[in-house]
Amino acid sequence: MKVLKNTAFIFPGQGSQYAGMGMDICDKFEIAREIFYTADKTLDFPLSRICFHGPEEELKLTANTQPALLTLSTALWELLREEDVRPKACAGHSLGEYSALVAADVISFEDAVTLVRHRGEYMQDAVPVGIGAMAAVMGLDSESVAKTLDSVRPEGRVLSVANLNCPGQVVIAGHTEAVNAALAPLKDAGARRVVMLPVSAPFHSALMQPARERLSPEIDAIEFDIPTLRFYSNVTAGVLTDPEDIREKLKEQITHPVRWEELIRNMIADGITRFVEVGAGRVLSGLVRKIDRSVTVQNISDSETLSSFLQSLSETEAEND
Repeated sequence: MKVLKNTAFIFPGQGSQYAGMGMDICDKFEIAREIFYTADKTLDFPLSRICFHGPEEELKLTANTQPALLTLSTALWELLREEDVRPKACAGHSLGEYSALVAADVISFEDAVTLVRHRGEYMQDAVPVGIGAMAAVMGLDSESVAKTLDSVRPEGRVLSVANLNCPGQVVIAGHTEAVNAALAPLKDAGARRVVMLPVSAPFHSALMQPARERLSPEIDAIEFDIPTLRFYSNVTAGVLTDPEDIREKLKEQITHPVRWEELIRNMIADGITRFVEVGAGRVLSGLVRKIDRSVTVQNISDSETLSSFLQSLSETEAEND
C-alpha cells in the first residue's frame, strides 16, 4: 500500500456538479460502475442517468446534486483504493464531508448516499424559495464581514457567515432581505465585490434548523466507526477521532459555518504538503492555492486525471529510488 504521508484527500461540495460526470470512469472501470449501481439501487432512483446525461436542471436540484457528487467522489476513491493509494488525512467541504467520512471508513456508502439524498430534500424544504439567499463577499476579511453583518442585520432576521473559504472569500447567508441589506454596506467596508449566489436555500445558517431537526434522527440511526484516516471537521476545523463526536458535529454542520480556510491551515500545520481534490470540478483546488501557494495541489475528477495522478506518484517513487 502506498501511504502518502504528507497528503490529504479533499472532497468537493455542491456547485461542482456537471452533466456527464462519472460516465467515463464507469465506461472503463467495473468498481466505478458498482458504486453508481449501488447508488441507484439504494435510492431506488436513476441517479446515474442524471449524472451521465442530465439534464442540467434536474442535476442541479439539491436532492439530486448531493448524492450525485458523493457517488462520483466515492467511485474515484474506490479506484484509488484499488491502486493501494492511501492518504494521511481527509476532509470535505460541506456536502463533501460525507465523502470524507466514507473514505475514512466512518460510515458506509449506502448510509451516506441515503443521508445526503434526504439532506438535500430537507435543506430545500426548510426555507421556501425566495425567502433565503447567499452571497459571496470578495476582498474583505472575515472579521470585517462579521462586524458589518452585525451592524446591518434587521431585527428578527437571520444574517450570518456561512463559509470561510479562503483569504478574501467569505460567503454569507440568511433571509433574502437581510442579505440584500448587507450588499452596499459590505462594499463600503472595503469588499471588492459582493455577488449573490445562484443557490436555492441559505445553507449553513440558522434557517437550516428544520433540516437539522429532520436529519438528526437519521444520523443517529446509522453506525459510526473510528476513522481510519485523520479526519478534519467543518465545524471545528480540527481532527475528530471519536465516532459519537463526529456524529454530533455532522448534525451541527447543517446550521454552522464551514471553516474551510482554518481547516486547511491546520492540515498544513500538521505536516500536509499535498492536497488532492477527489471529485467533480476544481473549486477546492483553487481555494487551497489561495490559502497557501507553497503546497502542491492536484485534482482527480475522471479517468484522465486519475491516470495523471497515479503517474505522478510513480515518477516521485522513481526519483526517490
